[in-house]
Amino acid sequence: MSAVGFCGNWIIVTCDKKLFAVHTKEARDPFVFDCSTAEKKPKNTKDEKNSDGGSSEETGSDKVLAFAVSPSGKLLALTDDNKRLVLFRCEPSWHCISIRWVVRRCTSLVFTQAEEELLVADKSGDVYVFSVVEPQKEGELKMGHLSMLLALTVALDDKYIITADRDEKIRVSHLRSPYNIQSFCLGHRQFVSALQILSAHPHWLLSGSGDGTLKLWDYESGSELQSLDLRQLDETTSSEADKDKDTTVCRITSSSDGQYVAVQCDSVPILQLFTLTQKGKEKLVPHSRISLPCCPLDVNFDPEGRLWVLMDSSDAPLQIYSLTHSSWECVVHVPELNRVTKAFRPHWETLEASLRTNNRFEQLHKVTFDNVAVYLQRKQQRLEEQHLKRSGGQRAKGNKRVKKETESVTQPFA
Repeated sequence: MSAVGFCGNWIIVTCDKKLFAVHTKEARDPFVFDCSTAEKKPKNTKDEKNSDGGSSEETGSDKVLAFAVSPSGKLLALTDDNKRLVLFRCEPSWHCISIRWVVRRCTSLVFTQAEEELLVADKSGDVYVFSVVEPQKEGELKMGHLSMLLALTVALDDKYIITADRDEKIRVSHLRSPYNIQSFCLGHRQFVSALQILSAHPHWLLSGSGDGTLKLWDYESGSELQSLDLRQLDETTSSEADKDKDTTVCRITSSSDGQYVAVQCDSVPILQLFTLTQKGKEKLVPHSRISLPCCPLDVNFDPEGRLWVLMDSSDAPLQIYSLTHSSWECVVHVPELNRVTKAFRPHWETLEASLRTNNRFEQLHKVTFDNVAVYLQRKQQRLEEQHLKRSGGQRAKGNKRVKKETESVTQPFA
């Protein structure tokens, strides 16, 4: 997974097996963490056997699967394909606090607002909680789901934990008693791939899905406030065939003040930007569109409200967009960008393009079948076959009757 984020004044980039951190304000040494050289899992751990009952061998690729930054920007956690869960402290200098192990490969991480716990969602639908205060303590099962979890977040007051799964559902549960479900946010027609709570509107939740829609919720009540089909907003998809193609919202990020929202769709070289207002029925208002030279790998806002875009390009792997005169413009001559690019480019160029590209949601789209049409077609075939059999049988009976009558007429009397 290739991703970009911010841990205080450090810009974080993950790609393949490595995590890179470059300070944007000071000329400090970059920090690089390579999962392939990290501590290996001990053979005497409790989960020596996997869920199938066989021996658990480390067959992962060490690729970084997800990372999360604490609200204060002082802590960072990442998980990789070998089921490591690594906790870092970035100030006053980078330090690896602990390396623990998860039961199954993870899909999403999030710190609580109090930064006392780290919540981890995995592919089997379970959420585990790991202590930050006791960094060597093993994780405990927090809650379970019947489907793969794809996104995870917590309310800004740590009251609720919000999970999104492959089966189109968003569940809002009480963080301290997750068996107590507050609400469900239902309405997506494909897997829910992204969640975002806005700092300016702490009771609103944004969600993105494989159905190409962006929805705004009052998550405590589960009511849908607004829904936007991003395919309809994309002016480049003029034909109906293009609008019917699968479009996946893979990233929703908001500025630190919660006023601007950027939405990235998988394999689409366009970023959609929105503003939020409490006035009127339309609370999510399209603001502008940013056309990019190639499909972005990830996007994120920095603490100053500028939008950083991670590109699949060796020449310019990072771009910055700033709001100027009510429009988002690409800025080039920025000291931070030059410093980060100079430190980051040597590592980026050594990676193959196939390793930089995200394909996380490629196999998640559900294929629907029109069973009714198939049933009606087969029924029509059966009726036609029965009709042919009946007509054939009637002709055979008629021929036999004519033959008998002919024989009776031609037979001589004794």
